[in-house]
Amino acid sequence: MTLKLHTIIASTRPGRIGPSIANWFNDFAAEHGKFDPVLVDLADFNLPIFDEPEHPMKQDYKHAHTRAWAESVSAADAFVFVTPEYNYAPPPALVNALNYLSREWNYTPVGFVSYGGISGGLRSVQVAKQIVTTLKMMPIPEGVPMPMVFQNLENGKLKPADIYKTSAATMLDELHRWAESLRGLRAQHKATLQMRAQAA
Repeated sequence: MTLKLHTIIASTRPGRIGPSIANWFNDFAAEHGKFDPVLVDLADFNLPIFDEPEHPMKQDYKHAHTRAWAESVSAADAFVFVTPEYNYAPPPALVNALNYLSREWNYTPVGFVSYGGISGGLRSVQVAKQIVTTLKMMPIPEGVPMPMVFQNLENGKLKPADIYKTSAATMLDELHRWAESLRGLRAQHKATLQMRAQAA
């Protein structure tokens, strides 16, 4: 069975360029061939600031938006976050989306496509890596930083520099190695959660 990769657009603000970058990466991942790629837009879930009364580890969700988000995340074997940098940190929408869930993220590898000005969003990625490790995710060192990305956009589409393609291929190869290695842990984890749910 082909492993499923979710490419998540982390910015939700009007006028964002994240979809242009994410669409390119998702198409590149399809051509790369090691994953079944799925493009996921956080804006489609319209998550408010975390509003569940119970801790996410309980998976006792009261709201339809949380259940929809949990179903989406549970379906993936690996993730790539396409993220800008807000004040040296990830966008609030991404932090909020990560905080909504706990067990659904466990034992999945994650890579980052980051964009922005001179830093290429790398400071955002470093902060995000600290968060995802708490969720038992494996952030890989390989990534696709895009400094001064605006010069590579034309009519709403990304014109990828060669370094983007090289970096993306390297990251996808490594992400696939981790996803394969963690497959057994994910399967065992999901089976345990299912038994707990049936016993509750």
